Amino acid sequence: MTAMGSPADLAAGYAECARLTREYGTTYFWGAVLLPKPQRRHVHAVYALCRLADDIVDADGATRYSPAATRQALAEFRAGFDAALAGSPPDPTMAAIANTVHECGIETECFDRFFGAMAMDLDIAGYDTWPDLCDYMEGSAAVIGEMMLPVLQPLTPAAREPARALGLAFQLTNFLRDVGEDLHRGRVYLPREDLVRFGASPRPGTVDDAWRQLMAFEIERNRELYDQARAGVAMLPPRSARCVATALTLYSQILDRIEARDYDVFSDRARVPTWRKAVTAATIMVAGPGTVPWSARTTPALAPATPEPGEGSTGRLSA
Repeated sequence: MTAMGSPADLAAGYAECARLTREYGTTYFWGAVLLPKPQRRHVHAVYALCRLADDIVDADGATRYSPAATRQALAEFRAGFDAALAGSPPDPTMAAIANTVHECGIETECFDRFFGAMAMDLDIAGYDTWPDLCDYMEGSAAVIGEMMLPVLQPLTPAAREPARALGLAFQLTNFLRDVGEDLHRGRVYLPREDLVRFGASPRPGTVDDAWRQLMAFEIERNRELYDQARAGVAMLPPRSARCVATALTLYSQILDRIEARDYDVFSDRARVPTWRKAVTAATIMVAGPGTVPWSARTTPALAPATPEPGEGSTGRLSA
């Protein structure tokens, strides 16, 4: 036995982390393909931890009908994670996750912020201002950029802020894409001050001028975050840079698709199809991380993509 689990348990745990990433986080999966295998499995492990916790708080009825049970489930999940870090993992998946934390030297304080944000979803259904939303995303998004950074082995400490910006950019994209799904859960992740400013209301099936103006404003804000994050690509080793450039390119294309759908995020989910993810990863691998091969700004028409196997509506960490 190792400190985190037997070799067989770790192999099984990392296989499950890879499955979760491939099934629910295909953008992360295709970005990680460009990494050496040891780093790739660490990306899968960090994703799996966040995914599993997110699924607890995003389960149907979690906040509307069974907040106490959901809070208990989240607490038990956190306890299992803490036990794994202490050398007593409850299952192979958690053994792999804890092994990644130890091998990569991820600061455990990051997980305090992350689990704190997950708990906020059980009590807070909306945010008044952009700074208020950023306070939440500090623990639910920016900190994930910090978790990933030791895996990517940056060349300079200056990569920290771009990594945090990328986490924020990813999550804001998810919020804009998933307005309808979040409404179903009783949550609105668009600042109330912005809704009031544009006279918009997130009502399923209603895409009027006020809604379009609001979404255009939020998308521009989102692209500014991607611009801040892009500066960090050059601060990474070549293969890590290709990984991050692929994920950044693919995630930002979701914004292109929302625009191409006339800001309708209610009738269907804006998504980048798997074949395009594969082509993007291959292109960046060959041409380098500065390549942005697909964009609605240069492609005249982007038809809504139909769901592919394993790409159902599965929460804020899907892409």
